[in-house]
Amino acid sequence: MSEIVDDPIEVRKAKRQALIDGGTNPYAFSFEVSAKAFELDERYAALSNGEVTADVATVAGRIMALRDQGKAAFVVLRDGTGDIQLFCRVDTLGAEAFEQLKDLDVGDFVGAEGLVMRTRRGQLSIETSRFELLTKSLRPLPEKFHGLSDKETRYRQRYVDLVMNPEVKEVFAKRFKIIEAMRREAESRGFIEVETPMLHPIPGGATARPFVTQHNALSRDFYMRVAPELHLKRLLVGGFERVFEINRCFRNEGMDHMHNPEFTTLEAYQAYTDVDGIAEFTREVIQAACLAANDSLCIEYQGVEIDLGGTWPVKSMLQLVSETLGEEISFDCDLEELKSLAKSHHLAILPQWGKGKLIGELFDKLVEPKLVQPVFVSDHPLETSPLAKKNLGNANLTCRYELFICGREFANLFSELNDPVDQRERFEAQLAAKTAGDEEAMGFDDDYIRALEYGMPPAGGTGIGIDRLVMLLTNVESIRDVLLFPQMREERAHGDGSREL
Repeated sequence: MSEIVDDPIEVRKAKRQALIDGGTNPYAFSFEVSAKAFELDERYAALSNGEVTADVATVAGRIMALRDQGKAAFVVLRDGTGDIQLFCRVDTLGAEAFEQLKDLDVGDFVGAEGLVMRTRRGQLSIETSRFELLTKSLRPLPEKFHGLSDKETRYRQRYVDLVMNPEVKEVFAKRFKIIEAMRREAESRGFIEVETPMLHPIPGGATARPFVTQHNALSRDFYMRVAPELHLKRLLVGGFERVFEINRCFRNEGMDHMHNPEFTTLEAYQAYTDVDGIAEFTREVIQAACLAANDSLCIEYQGVEIDLGGTWPVKSMLQLVSETLGEEISFDCDLEELKSLAKSHHLAILPQWGKGKLIGELFDKLVEPKLVQPVFVSDHPLETSPLAKKNLGNANLTCRYELFICGREFANLFSELNDPVDQRERFEAQLAAKTAGDEEAMGFDDDYIRALEYGMPPAGGTGIGIDRLVMLLTNVESIRDVLLFPQMREERAHGDGSREL
């Protein structure tokens, strides 16, 4: 018996069983709610202290606090919009119901009805005339759920994190506003939202290591998509001129504060424009998202002021690398000279890397972290851009931009390659790289070549990383703080019910 008394979960289980034995269902089917906490706060903002209205309201939510003061009790309910207090008196509820009220626990879901009032101390309340237990909580809420020491638990038990930390819920409320604003902005410019497959027979659309899965009915491997690009461009071939998709992509790579194996992107493709035209679209979509989240285009991220307003500059990758190193870097440089330069900056290089890959790696290591205010970086090497058109002035470079803010990439933009002969040659180069051991190289998508052979109009395309954008616009440091359920290491259960990572 003492074990039950000492174990709060067992105490609550005993209460649950007592309710069932007494004919009460501790898990109600429904409850009609007439008002939410936020609505009541707004509607009765002018109500005087001590004033009781004739307005009846029914509310429901989770008990966050319960104070018993003899013949009165105060219960704080939290619904999806905020907190509302129940003012409960024995002479209003009756002795039996009042005793049942005191037997409730923090964490239980309750519905209540009563007159809207404001206590003498100024707290908007419901003078409760009846209440109903809607869900019996068996596991007590933690008293403290804050701090770095609880980060792993908070991510793993997001459902508790949302209950205990209202500011976390606000981040996700902003996330949904950001995505909705991006969607509205795209649609206002004539883009049509589409859905394309998550399972791909060939990994493509980006250079990344894919997840592999088995399709039993077809007896073959499929790949979780690393990007929707090739299917979206097939739609340009088919006659759609402006398409976009907001959805998940999957990359079988490392996890850190900037990377999660599954992530959300907006990809958009517009016929008859180029990388400059789609850059304008990208900027306007991000600015619309910023305004939706912050009502301003000037924001702060981790103590740094960022101005997302106006137009954003375009700077050449070769120029930026040259300025950083203090010497001219171009494709006229000797390959061995570039390898030596990369090694001097402690870059781990592979033998098969060409000049373009080496220049790209030098940019990533030395330049990228310094790009704080928004900037489009142009002139990406052909070797690292298998889906972008060649630069007319230099066949070693492509018509590709990447958007950088706070030293991080937020978008990838192309003048889309639509020459099937050129695309075939680049796929063959990717296939050779894969054969040589590059697990991130794309496969050879013969059907996509066939689609291009029918003809794809000139087009600009962009991919915007939504998770990183939400991080920026909500001023949080880790991608896990903007994902409701981030990937976590396995939690192992023991026979005694305890768990460990």
